[in-house]
Amino acid sequence: MATRKNSADDPLAPLTLAVGQEDLLLDRAVQQVVAAARAADADTDVRDLASDQLQPGTLAELTSPSLFAERKVVIVRNAQDLAADTVKDVKAYLGAPVEEITLVLLHAGGARGKGLLDAARKAGAREVACPKTTKPAERLSFVRSEFRTHGRSATPEACQALVDSIGSDLRELASAVSQLVADVEGTIDEAVVGRYYTGRAEASSFTVADRAVEGRAAEALEALRWSLSTGVAPVLITSALAQGVRAIGKLSSARGGRPADLARELGMPPWKIDRVRQQMRGWTPDGVAVALRAVAAADAGVKGGGDDPEYALEKAVVTVARAARTGR
Repeated sequence: MATRKNSADDPLAPLTLAVGQEDLLLDRAVQQVVAAARAADADTDVRDLASDQLQPGTLAELTSPSLFAERKVVIVRNAQDLAADTVKDVKAYLGAPVEEITLVLLHAGGARGKGLLDAARKAGAREVACPKTTKPAERLSFVRSEFRTHGRSATPEACQALVDSIGSDLRELASAVSQLVADVEGTIDEAVVGRYYTGRAEASSFTVADRAVEGRAAEALEALRWSLSTGVAPVLITSALAQGVRAIGKLSSARGGRPADLARELGMPPWKIDRVRQQMRGWTPDGVAVALRAVAAADAGVKGGGDDPEYALEKAVVTVARAARTGR
C-alpha cells in the first residue's frame, strides 16, 4: 500500500498528533483536518471516538479498504488512555497507513501513554501543539493571534483589557474576539473593549489596581466593591495591587531609555512601560515602600490573618492611592 509523506502544514497527512490539554486548541486541530478532508471530498466519512470506544480490532475495521475508495478521518480522543492491546493495533497501523485515511490522535502529553506518543512521532506524524495556557502572557499572545487570524488590528491596550475582562478561558476569549471583529470597524481599542464588556472590565482586579496607583481613590474603591460583589477573589486584587506598585518601583529606579530597551530590562511589554510612566507621576521611593507594606498587610488579611478581608482591601486601596498623590 502506498504511503503519503507527512508534512507539518498538510492537514491531510496520514497521521496528525495533537498534543496537550487545551480543549479549544485540540478541537481546532480536529476541525482543521476535517475541513481539509471535506474540501477534498465532500462525502468524507468522519469517525470521532473516545479512547474506550477503540477496542482491539476496531481500528483495523475502520481502516479496511473500501470498494469505493472513500476518504475517511478517524479521530481518537484521549489516546493516552488506550488499552495496551489497542495501542499495539495503533502502532501496527502507523507502520502502514491506508491511502485516503487520516488518523488524528489527541494525546494529553506527559508520561501516560508515552510509548504511543513516541511511536507516532517516530512514524513522522504531523504534530500540533495544544498546550494549556497558564500564564497571562500566553493568553495575551493568544488574543493577539486571534485578531491577526481575523485580519484585524487591535491595540496592545485593547488586547490586555480583553484578557483582564474575560479571564483565562480561551473559548470565551476567542468568542469575544469574534464578536468584536464582527461588530466593530477599524482598529479595536481599549475603549471599544470597555463598552462591550462593561461590568466584567470594571470587575477586573487590574482595574482596581490601575485606579489606585493613579491616585484615584474613589474610583478604585468603586471598582473594588464591584469586584467583590461579582465574585472576584480578594487574593487576585492584592496580587494586582502588588504588581502595579512594584512596576512603578521598578521603572522609577531604572535607567532612562526607550520603552523597548526598558521592556527588555524590566521584563515588561513596551506598551506597559508607557502606561506605568503615566501612572508613576507623584510617586516617590518612600511612597512605594508605604504602598508595598499596605498591600502586604492586606494580602495577609485576605489569607486568613484578619477578620474582615473587605476592610483590609479598602484600607490598602486608600493607602496606595494616597501614596500616589502625596508621595508618602
